[in-house]
Amino acid sequence: MRFILLLIFSLILFSCSNEKAEWTNLLDENLSQWDNYLSYHHKDGYNGEEPKDLQGNLIEPIGANKDQFGVFSVLEENEEQILKVSGEIYGCVSTKTEYENYHFRLKVKWGNNLYPPREKLLKDSGILYHSIGPNGADYWRSWMLSQEFQIMQGHMGDYWSQANSAIDIRTYPSEGIMSPVADNNQAFLPIGEGEVLDGYVMRSVNHEKPQGEWNTLELICFEDKSIHIVNGEVVMVLKNSRYVKEGEKIPLTKGKIQLQSEAAEVFYKDIQIKPLTSLPEIYGKYYN
Repeated sequence: MRFILLLIFSLILFSCSNEKAEWTNLLDENLSQWDNYLSYHHKDGYNGEEPKDLQGNLIEPIGANKDQFGVFSVLEENEEQILKVSGEIYGCVSTKTEYENYHFRLKVKWGNNLYPPREKLLKDSGILYHSIGPNGADYWRSWMLSQEFQIMQGHMGDYWSQANSAIDIRTYPSEGIMSPVADNNQAFLPIGEGEVLDGYVMRSVNHEKPQGEWNTLELICFEDKSIHIVNGEVVMVLKNSRYVKEGEKIPLTKGKIQLQSEAAEVFYKDIQIKPLTSLPEIYGKYYN
């Protein structure tokens, strides 16, 4: 009987440990917990290859921690610190620390400015998680190998594979020119590197707020699973996070977190993270 009581007590403590974990703020006036990286001023017609000058020589990216352009800056408004991303040059800020098994959240809203090659397109940014390896590994030569929680007008919560990553998502399959669309009641389908379905899935429904309002985005990552949440609503359920190297599928369950600069002005605040010791019970149903 004593053993059973101890076991029950231990389970209660375990189930409460996620709630007791404290949030860590990741934003300060000096961006002390982040590195930055800038690639190029991208132009229309970019084909994914490393750009060359008129003589055919490779153009080097601007590089890491060389943001003399002010692409990333911290403002103070109503006693709150806000990360401004101008978007003028493709790149990112990335956490100096790698994270595994966590709940990440932030607030985001759009600015007004757009830059080439997206002046006539939707405003775009993103949260890249489980980011590993060198900068500039993706098609745009701007970001690390990672999984993307898309931040785009009308598309907050979409998924993009970055470089050679892949994952399984509860989604309807694509048909014709239509993209796969996430749905919490559908089967998990493999998406990304080495799979029939390429590396893009649309969020299940649009929960974005109007221009100028703050949106709350949350990312749950536990073991190989992740969940995209927009303004309190689950818009995508993912599992079996991995990347493919020389035909081998390798688990991708931890890494840095990147915030993109992608030709649109965007603002972030209340950037926070806390550790998880288990997948929160409220989300377990999505994996049954």
